Amino acid sequence: MTQASAGLPEKQEYDAVVLGSGPSELTCALLLARRGRSVLVVERGRALGGPAALREFAPGFRAALAPAEAGHVSRRLVTSLGLGEHGFSPEARHWPLVGVGEGSPPLVLSGDLAASQGSIAAVSKRDAEQWVSFATQMERLAAFMEALATRDAVVLTNGQDGLGARDLLSLAGHGLRLRSLGKADMIEMLRVLPMAVADVLEDRFESERLKAMLAVTALANLFQGPRSGGTGATLLHHHMGQARGAFGNRRFPTGERDHLVAALLAACKKAGVESVLGRKPKVAVESGRAVAVDLGGHSVKARAVISGADPKRAFLEDLDPWHLAPEFVRAVTHVKLRGVRAVLLLGLDDESALATLAPECRKGTMVSAASINEVERAYDHAKHGDFSKAPVLEVTVPSLHDASLAASGKHVMHVAAQFAPFSLRAREGGWTDETKGELKIAILRRLEAMFPGLGAGITASRLYTPPDLEAELGLTEGHLYGGEMTLDQLFFMRPVAGAAHHETPIAGYYLTGDATHPGGGVPCRAGQLAADRVP
Repeated sequence: MTQASAGLPEKQEYDAVVLGSGPSELTCALLLARRGRSVLVVERGRALGGPAALREFAPGFRAALAPAEAGHVSRRLVTSLGLGEHGFSPEARHWPLVGVGEGSPPLVLSGDLAASQGSIAAVSKRDAEQWVSFATQMERLAAFMEALATRDAVVLTNGQDGLGARDLLSLAGHGLRLRSLGKADMIEMLRVLPMAVADVLEDRFESERLKAMLAVTALANLFQGPRSGGTGATLLHHHMGQARGAFGNRRFPTGERDHLVAALLAACKKAGVESVLGRKPKVAVESGRAVAVDLGGHSVKARAVISGADPKRAFLEDLDPWHLAPEFVRAVTHVKLRGVRAVLLLGLDDESALATLAPECRKGTMVSAASINEVERAYDHAKHGDFSKAPVLEVTVPSLHDASLAASGKHVMHVAAQFAPFSLRAREGGWTDETKGELKIAILRRLEAMFPGLGAGITASRLYTPPDLEAELGLTEGHLYGGEMTLDQLFFMRPVAGAAHHETPIAGYYLTGDATHPGGGVPCRAGQLAADRVP
């Protein structure tokens, strides 16, 4: 990608200006450039890639705060984007999800159903017998969710007399797909979507560890606990594209060029996309149409502006809200994007603290959660304005896959910790160096219980709380998905009713990114859908 010198674009006018540089924004820019459009990408931060960008958090150690590869990267979409020629492999390995108990053998779930059954049988023979039927049904239901995600959200009203022709056809297609599930699965789909994930799992299993592990996969970046309604839907959402029985990370990059963002940047460069860094954009609107973007005293004209920001930033900061109807502004102000996930990046001397785990397990996603109630108690702290003293952890070691992330023999550990809310109401002064230190100690204490001896091998660390994520990445309230994945913020209601189909009330102003349909955990797809909307 061409980066303008001195942080200023080369031209005064572009066919499209894309605000943000995450995977979906880069996908949108790439597709538009391949149609012959002149495209400028504006990144308000210091590095292209947004939360998925590799960043050096300590000398010699690099990691992404929110690796895009953990989500469902469609093989078909990757192929159509031609990312293979830039070093990105669309193959998904489906690494295991590993429950690491304190003093208990690991519980390992993978795409190998027989192996998973064997691991589950050690804690519950009954659950082992249930596993294949559960995994098979989850695969079928998640496939239906994926069909919804790969197409525009159906807008149930066009603001006039009812559904438009395109939405009618889409709705009919979704109805046929739902019916094709068969009576039992159709009923189960309609039952699971509004349910609490705890209820979904307690209907099937008796092992507390098994239920807790699976529940954690439904709660990523969600200000809800396992007993909250609608988390059954997020269980299915995050299972899209997984192999039968696999619930962990789908893939890890195996080298510098195998990172999704790196491949997208290389493809954008080849297509002639330009970029600028460190610029806070302001969208100029004339007669109800977006016509230009101000980059801090330097204005560029644009026939189309596509924003990857969260709805509050996109509508209330990056343009003047007086261009919008009061009821629309009210809807935007009510969007829930309460950041609740902290990220701790660690530099390790070696992997000796993981020696009790099989090599395959070390390369997967390791989870600390002993029971549904333990996860719910962790959420209770956030609900009352404090962080959990026993946070739920999802741990990966990306350097076991990509040695370039650390010096020879050393490793990077990525720890996602919930629940740590953006608003620390229970603490006087909110987030301070002292409270950050307390959270870090709580996370390290939990890690030491999972991996005895780990603390002695830590040589570098950096903790990002939700306020840090907001300050560093421009994410309102530090929410990594730009909006919670609750039932009232999915499909045609994402980000709000009236801004579905990646269009907005402002002509020439479009939305993309995780804040739009199909939401977080499905990188690139929103970029493709948004590009299809730009004339």
